[in-house]
Amino acid sequence: MKKILVANRGEIAVRVIQSAKALGIKTVAIYSEADRNGLPVRCADEAVCVGPAPSSQSYLNGDKIIEVAKSLNVDGIHPGYGFLSENADFARKVEQNGIRFIGPSPESMEVMGSKLAAKKAVAAYDVPLVPGTDEAISDIAKAKQIAQEIGFPILIKASAGGGGKGMRIVEKEADFEGQMKRAVSEATSAFGDGSVFIERYIATSRHIEIQVLGDTHGNIVYLFERECSIQRRHQKVIEEAPSVVVTPEIRKQLGEAAINVAKACNYVGAGTVEFIMDEQNDFFFLEMNTRLQVEHPVTEMISGRDLVKEQIRIAEGKPISFKQEDLSIKGHAIELRVYAEDPGNNFLPDIGKLTAYQLPEGDGVRVDNGYAEDMDIPIYYDPMIAKLIVHGNTREAALKKMITAIEHYKIEGVKTTLPFGKFVMKHPAFIKGNFSTKFVDQYWTPSLHDDENEKIAALMAAYIYDTRHDAFLVKEIGNLDSMSEWRRKR
Repeated sequence: MKKILVANRGEIAVRVIQSAKALGIKTVAIYSEADRNGLPVRCADEAVCVGPAPSSQSYLNGDKIIEVAKSLNVDGIHPGYGFLSENADFARKVEQNGIRFIGPSPESMEVMGSKLAAKKAVAAYDVPLVPGTDEAISDIAKAKQIAQEIGFPILIKASAGGGGKGMRIVEKEADFEGQMKRAVSEATSAFGDGSVFIERYIATSRHIEIQVLGDTHGNIVYLFERECSIQRRHQKVIEEAPSVVVTPEIRKQLGEAAINVAKACNYVGAGTVEFIMDEQNDFFFLEMNTRLQVEHPVTEMISGRDLVKEQIRIAEGKPISFKQEDLSIKGHAIELRVYAEDPGNNFLPDIGKLTAYQLPEGDGVRVDNGYAEDMDIPIYYDPMIAKLIVHGNTREAALKKMITAIEHYKIEGVKTTLPFGKFVMKHPAFIKGNFSTKFVDQYWTPSLHDDENEKIAALMAAYIYDTRHDAFLVKEIGNLDSMSEWRRKR
C-alpha cells in the first residue's frame, strides 16, 4: 500500500499515521468541522473535511469516507477504534470499492458482533463459557425461569451491546422483571436490537484480555494478557500488562483459548479476546473485539512489537513478522486513559479549552496524544484527551514512573482523570494486586477529590483497606493523631 486513509480522529488517528509513515506510506486524515485544527490534520500528508461536528454526519458517514478515499486513490482504510471500526457493512463496502479494509473480514465482525453468535461459535472449540443462555430471550416468564435455574445474582446483557449499555445486574428474583424490561429498552435504543441473554453474574471478578494477531496464511499468535479491571461504568480507565495474578500456566491456557476464539471466526488482523476471571482464577470467555483496542500500547511496550504496523502488513497479504516462540514479556507497562472527566462528580465528562497543556517526558514514558494547548474539548465525541503509558523493568518501577509522569502532566482548563490515576497507583489494594472490577465502588470517594485532601484520602484508603498497617501510616504521616484531624475536617 502506498496511501492510507485513517477513518478516525484524535489520538488513535495520530497513532496510525505515525506507524504508516514509518512504513513509508502516505496518509490521509479526515476531520469534522469541529476538528478542523486537530492534530491528525497537522500530522497527515492530506486532510479532508467530511462533514459537520455530529459524528453521524462525519465520522460515521461511511459513504462519504469511501468517496473521499476513491477520489484520492487511497489503497487502504484504517478505522482505528470506535466509529466504523466494527461495522461489517462499512468494511464490506470498502472492499467492494476496491480498497483494502485494514481489519478483519465482515463475516468475522458479524459473528463476534453478536454475543450470542460468538458464544455459539466458540463453544465448538471448548472455550470456557459463563453458565447461561445460548439464545436470545424475550419472553419474561421464560427468562425468569432460566434465571432461577442459573441462580441469582444474574446478569442481563444486550446481545449486540458494548460499553455497559443494555446491561443489568439482578441481585434477587423480585427485581428481575423490571430490570429485564429496562435492559431490553436500553438495548433497543442504543443498538436497534433488543435481544438479550442471561448468564451467571460473577460478583468479584477481574477483566483479563488477550491480544491476538491472525494473517491470511493461517498463522495466529497471542501477545500475552492485559489486566483491565480498573473501570467506571463498565468502561476501562487503567490497564496494565502483564497481570499480577496470571501465572505462566494460566497465561498459556488463556492464550490457547484466545487462539481458538480467533479460529472460530477465521480471524485476520489485530483483535482482542476478553475474559472474566473469578476469585479462583478460573476464566470464562466474555467477548471478542474485532479491532485495535484502546489499550494496545501496554502490549506493545512489553512485547516490543508495533501492532499497527502488523495490521498494515497483514492487510497487504503478508504473514505476521514473528512467530509465537519469538515472543517474550519484557518488564511491565501501565496505561492511564486521560479523559476530560471529573472523577469527583461521578466521572461526568467535562468540556472547555485546554488553557495549559504540557506532556510528561522521560525514559519509558509514552503519551498517545490527540490535543495541544489552546484546543477545545468538543462535546460531540468521546472525552479522551490522551493515553499516558509507562514501562519499567518491574511493576513497582512502573508504578513509581506513572506517579511521576502524572505529576508532570500539566492540564488546565478541564477536569481530568489524572488525579484518579494517581490515587489508584498509591492505593494498597492496587499496589498488592488485590483488586477487582469493583475497585471504584469499593475505594474511590469522590468527595475527597481535591488537591488539599489528596494525600489524606490515599492514607485513609490504606487505613480502610487494612487496619493492620498502622506502621505504614505512622511512617507516612508521622503521627496517627493526624487521622483525628482528618475526621474533624470531614
